[in-house]
Amino acid sequence: MEFFINPDISLSDKLLEVLYMFMGLICIYTGIKNIRDKTNKNRIGTGIFWGLLGVVLGFGNWIPDKVNGALIILLTLPAILKKVGTGEKKPISQEKIQMFADKIGIKLFLPALSMGIFAIIFALTDFGALIGIGVGVIVGVILLMFYSKENTLKVFFNEASDTLTILGPLSLMPILLASLGAIFEKAGVGQVISSLVSYIVPEGNVTVGIIVFALGMVLFTMIMGNAFAAITVMLVGVAQPFILQYGANPIIIGMIGLTAGYCGTLLTPMAANFNVLPVAMLDMKDRFGVIKNQILLSICLLIFQIIYMIIFS
Repeated sequence: MEFFINPDISLSDKLLEVLYMFMGLICIYTGIKNIRDKTNKNRIGTGIFWGLLGVVLGFGNWIPDKVNGALIILLTLPAILKKVGTGEKKPISQEKIQMFADKIGIKLFLPALSMGIFAIIFALTDFGALIGIGVGVIVGVILLMFYSKENTLKVFFNEASDTLTILGPLSLMPILLASLGAIFEKAGVGQVISSLVSYIVPEGNVTVGIIVFALGMVLFTMIMGNAFAAITVMLVGVAQPFILQYGANPIIIGMIGLTAGYCGTLLTPMAANFNVLPVAMLDMKDRFGVIKNQILLSICLLIFQIIYMIIFS
């Protein structure tokens, strides 16, 4: 409780901690639900994975670092041993889906839009976009409960649990990859890249620097699966020494450079939430079907972004 009454900790941090606690409780619920699911042949391993993740995610702030580290190692073991899986899920009938579609119609998109809208609103305040997303989720749940009396809190917990179970250990990938970006920066990877790029980019040639920066963003995003992890390294290793110091607009380079990284997101299975989850949820036969359909779009976007940075930076 000291965390919440401590005047030295901002209200934003306190609210963010509450959101993490809520996410942790959902993970714990997912673990308990899977342990009780007799149709899941890996129910014990699945329960351990989600239960420990929930403890670390929701209450890690009050747990000693070494204990957190031990719990993280333990929760990876079921995943490594392929003991994290799903049970049988009763499908919703097409008649029921059509009934709700006819009843709700276009209003179905409002709960999803609420997350983006509140993220933008809160991003303009001291609270930040993450808290805005959390508020948007709560508003979305409330809207869905107004749409139908069948949408109880238990339904939302069950659906959240089922979605996490389907995604499995891949749900950790964005967190791990974002952490990897910070580790790379601390380890001096950016400086190493800068040294290597100096052999390719002629001194003062901003155009070539922009091309190398954009291609590097795509490559590192494909490796890390996350443009936010890649841009930390690429800004230090390429953008600052070969582009920004020669007067290029940092807003254009940072903004468009990040979206160039998203072109790499379209091309890699490491971006599990974009390219692997749809395959699993839609039961697609081609594991790389989503990526194959995005290749041409990604190349076209990248060319446009490079030209845009060259002209307007």
